[in-house]
Formats: sequence, structure tokens, C-alpha cells
Amino acid sequence: MKLARPPRQAGGQSRHQRFATPAPTLERWRVWVVVGFLLSLFAVLLGRGLYLQAWNEGFLQEQGDARYMRNLKQASNRGMITDRNGEPLAISTPVQSIWASPRGMTLLPAGQERPTDWEPKSDKDPVPVSRSEIKKLAGALQLSEDEITKKLSISRKNTKGDLIRPDFLWLRRHMSPNDAKAVMALNVPGVYTQTEYRRYYPAGDVMAHIVGFTDIDGKGQEGFELTREAMLAGKPGSRTVIRDRRGYIVEDVSTIVPAKDGETLQLSIDRKIQYLVYRELKKGIEAAGAIAGAAVVLDAKTGEVLALANLPSYNPNSRERVDLARKRNRVLTDIYEPGSTMKPFIVAAGLEQGLIKPSSIIQTSPGRMTIGPATFKDTRDYGALNPEGVLKHSSNVGAAKIGLMMGREELWGYFNNYGFGASTHSGFPGEAFGRVRPWKTWRPIEQATMSFGHGLSVSLMQMARGYTVFTNHGEMKPITFTKMVAPSPGKQVVSAQTADLVKNMLESVTQAGGTAARAQIVGFRVGGKTGTARKIVNGQYSREKYEVSFIGFAPVSNPRLIVAVLIDEPSTVGNRYYGGTVSAPVFQEIMSGSLRMLGVPPDAPITNILLPGLDAPELKEET
Repeated sequence: MKLARPPRQAGGQSRHQRFATPAPTLERWRVWVVVGFLLSLFAVLLGRGLYLQAWNEGFLQEQGDARYMRNLKQASNRGMITDRNGEPLAISTPVQSIWASPRGMTLLPAGQERPTDWEPKSDKDPVPVSRSEIKKLAGALQLSEDEITKKLSISRKNTKGDLIRPDFLWLRRHMSPNDAKAVMALNVPGVYTQTEYRRYYPAGDVMAHIVGFTDIDGKGQEGFELTREAMLAGKPGSRTVIRDRRGYIVEDVSTIVPAKDGETLQLSIDRKIQYLVYRELKKGIEAAGAIAGAAVVLDAKTGEVLALANLPSYNPNSRERVDLARKRNRVLTDIYEPGSTMKPFIVAAGLEQGLIKPSSIIQTSPGRMTIGPATFKDTRDYGALNPEGVLKHSSNVGAAKIGLMMGREELWGYFNNYGFGASTHSGFPGEAFGRVRPWKTWRPIEQATMSFGHGLSVSLMQMARGYTVFTNHGEMKPITFTKMVAPSPGKQVVSAQTADLVKNMLESVTQAGGTAARAQIVGFRVGGKTGTARKIVNGQYSREKYEVSFIGFAPVSNPRLIVAVLIDEPSTVGNRYYGGTVSAPVFQEIMSGSLRMLGVPPDAPITNILLPGLDAPELKEET
């Protein structure tokens, strides 16, 4: 029997409605937040995809190429340096360098060999290398097995601070092609060869201070290798290659960009004269028991540097560490007090100012001069001297009296016009300017001592350049180390008449009775001036150490060459340490040999000289 459901009361709820749980509802704003977030992620992914595919497609290409492609640098051939006659002074020879990719290699434990059927699981999987391969590689590279293992195991920090193994590492630089071929014949995976160029200097230590040298990467470090780096270096090329899974290069994939070789630099140096200067300077230093020396030869008409030598020297072909003192280019970077070699400039200034004439008499008695508390002197009392006599006998008193005739500013102006205290603009690195103090600070004693070469500092190159005034009718020529087609215009310092007068006066210095009789040359008229100056040590004049020099030219009738010689700390044994004793003979050998090499015709009979004997008393200069 079916029971009847009780009737629902009006306005009431059914039993199910009274006890049922309300259905959950999702607020509309939450829906839109979730949908918006998902759409934003989709937009970011879409934008990133478009960016990589459309605007930055090179990134993906680079990442892919990095797995199997390599860009190899093609070294450029450094330009040659030659002398004025085209003889090579610096050349580059092709050599092979061995490099490896440690990131692409993993060293196997001792006794374990790489399976012959080994294949990488991915592009980043390094190639296993056995210890036996490392041992063979070390032997071919002439390195120890530990050195190779250490090189291939090296790790470095990247920009994020993570340790990574480098993708490029030199194993051995500058090997001969045959030795490099033997290394590559081992077929060690991850080991490659690259062509480089090694610098070679045929003249060795003879030209070291002029040419300089390069480092192992071929970059100039000294001399004209450094100053003309941009000209000599050229521009390297490039080569893009594909590597297989084992790390071997299989083919080129792009056009090879050829390297642009450097240009040839032709210097003004004459290699034959350079050898002569180096040899005679070395002999002179040894004969004098000196510690060092320097010499320079100039073309008297053009200012071209034909030779420049310094001792001690060094071998630029050696990679061994060299004492810095041997690298000093003393002709250009060292300064010294010139001593009596300054006196011709003072005489020229006095003549130019009209303060003295060639016939003027300068009283030097009693052979000494006192200014305030200071006294300086000559080697003896020469009495009355004309300007030529002042130069011939190297009278300090006579030079000081001429210098004191001029005003301080006028004398300083002549020093400045002669180029003292300023660069010679030779283009050589580290060139010294020397020092001439401002004229307003001069005292009378300082003006007097500067007149005979004390109290100011110069370089040997500055002094040699200054003597071009006397060989070019008063015009001072600029210094150059590059060969010139035509002489450059110079600076007129004094009149031609004054310069020619002093030039002829300087010939008397090398004749009998002068301080440089040992500078005479058979068949040639020679002019010049000796200099002997106490060396400054710890701010004071030494009583035992000297710097002695001679600067001269020949032939006097039409000067062709200027030679300047400086000897540092000759032995004082026997009192034979003067410029006329030590430096003048070196000048004589250099000048006579150079004139013969250049074929300069004689301007005097072969009986024109009268050399003093070896036991003759020295004609001294008071310092």
C-alpha cells in the first residue's frame, strides 16, 4: 500500500531543501585574474619567441654555432725594419704554436684508454684523453707530463664566479714547422696548431737600442718596434671552421678574411757604420776601464742618424730577462753635464752679439777666477787668449768671461735656441729633455759655470744636434731616424759668418797644442771639442768619477759627418781620463772608418797630422 506524501505547507520548504548544503559559487573577479595571468604568461612566451626569431635570431644561431664552430685568428706578418740601404734589421719568420681546448677534453685515469668506438652523448660531452696520449704529447712539446696535465686541468672563474675550464690555452709557442708537424701527427683530440710569426734581429745586440724588440705576442716593447707599432703590426685576419664530435677541424665554412701585413720601416741607419761604431766604442770602453759608453753619428747636412750605439747592450733575440740598465739608450735617455763641449756655443753667442771678435783678447791670468766664495781655474795660466785660443786650450776662465759679458736672459735665449732643455723630436721613446734653469734664478757664479758646461744637463743627442749649427752655416737641423729624400729645413740660430768662424776655430782643438790631438785623421781636416766633467753622485760632484766626451766633424772644408762619443767613468789610474785621451781616439776610429765607407774625398794632404806619443804628457782640462 502506497503511502501518500504529506502536503507541502504554503510558503514552507521541502525536507531536502531544509537539509541540503548550498552550492559553491566562484566570484567573477577571481576568474579574470587567473585568465589574465595565463594570458600574460602566454604573451611573454610569444614575445620572447618573436624576439629570438625576428629581432635577435643571431643569438640562437650563435648558441648553435658554439657547439661545433670556431673562429680562428690569422696572424699578420709584421712589417720589416731595414737600414737606409734596404738591409734587414728586423724580420718576421713563420712559426707554429700549439694550443688546446681544456673545456673540450677530460683526462682519463692512469691505465685507462679511450674506447675506439667512443662517441659523445651530446655536443657538450668532452673528449676523453688517455695518460699515454698526454705522455706522447709532452715529449713532442719538450715539456714534462706534469706541466701538460696541470695546463689541461686548469679552471678559471667566469663573471658569475663559477669555475669553468677555458676553451683556449697555449701549450707551446713559436715551434719550428717540423716540430709542430710531429705534435699534430699524434692526433690528440682537442689539440690544434696555429701559424704565428717570430721576430728575428740579424744584427743582435749591435742594433738593440735602435730597433728594440717585441714580446712573444709580437707587440713592440722598446725602440722603433714600440714607437711604430701601428705601422708595423698590420691587421690580423680570421678563419671560421667546423669541428666534428671528436674535436677535429673538418672544413672551412666561410670566406677566409686575409691578414693585412704591416708596412716596411726604412731607417736612416747605415748598418755598416753601425757595426763600426759598436766595435770601436766597445774597444774604447775596455781600453779606458770604463763602465759604459755611448756614441752617435749624424749626417752633418741632413740631421739623419746614421748610427747610434750604447754599451752595455743586450740581445733582442733572447727571451731571457734582461737587466734594465742594459736597455737604456744612453744617447737619448741619459743626461749629463757637457763640460767643455759647451764652450763653442758660448763663443758663437759672444761673436753673434758683437761682444767679442775673432781678434779680441781675453785675459785669463792668473789661470783662476773667483766669484763670491767659489773659485774655478784652468790647468795652467794661459795668459791672454783670443776666442780660438779659449777653445784650443779649453780655458774655463776665458769661457766664463765671455758668458758673463751677456745678460742672463740673452744667454738663456741662446741655450734655448740651441735646443738645450727641450726635446729633439727624434720620435724615440723616453727621450730626455735635459735641464736649463730659468734665467731669473741665475747667480753670477752659475752663469759663469754654465758657460763652460757645468750647472746644466743635456743628452748626447742634443749636443750632437747642436753641432749641426757649425756644419750648416748657423742652421740647426732636426734629428730624424728615417731615411730622407731631401733635407728638411732647419732653424737659423746664428749667422753663417759666426758659425763658419767657430767651425774653423774648432779645427785648432785637434791640432798640435790642442786638447784633442788624438782626434786627427790622415788626409782630413777635423774640428771638434773635448769635454771632461765630474760625475754627479748623490747630488754632489764626485772626485773620482768622470764623464768624458768628444764631439767633432769632418772634413772641415765641407762637413759630412758629426760624431759624438761619451765614455762613462773611465779609470783614473795614471790620470788618463780626459776627453782628449779617452773619447778622442774612439772618435778618430769611427770618423775615419765612416768617411772611407761613404767615399768622402780627402781635404788635406796625408802628412797633415802630428800625433803625440803614447808617453807624451796629457793636455788636461780642468773640471
